[in-house]
Amino acid sequence: MTDITLDAARTIVAAARAKGQEMGLKPLTVAVLDKAGNLKALEREDGSSNMRPDIAIGKANGALCMGLGSRALFERAKAEPFFIQAMNELAGGSLVPVAGGVLIKDDQGLIVGACGITGDISDNDEAAAIAGIEAAGFVADGG
Repeated sequence: MTDITLDAARTIVAAARAKGQEMGLKPLTVAVLDKAGNLKALEREDGSSNMRPDIAIGKANGALCMGLGSRALFERAKAEPFFIQAMNELAGGSLVPVAGGVLIKDDQGLIVGACGITGDISDNDEAAAIAGIEAAGFVADGG
């Protein structure tokens, strides 16, 4: 299994921010977690609100904890809200079930980390995360 290096995490952040700028998105906050859920990189663009780091980490953490991109968690929350509420409690409140938390997989399909982005609408956050992950040579799984 491939580990996410600091350089790879920085590539993900830079490419995701570049995609956000290309798309004209609101200021983004980008978090990259390794496969153990440890924070590897986080950047909060100028103008991004104070709670954005927690949201970005929560999107990535939820994806990692559940093994599903946060778009799939959103769908699960609609179908089984009490289950997702219980999982959020078990995760210490750090599970944000909306698009923008994208699993990072290696070329064998193994989860090696997650990227969480917040700042714009969730679909745009997810698009920026996917662009960052792919720019670093990994496979993105938004759910």
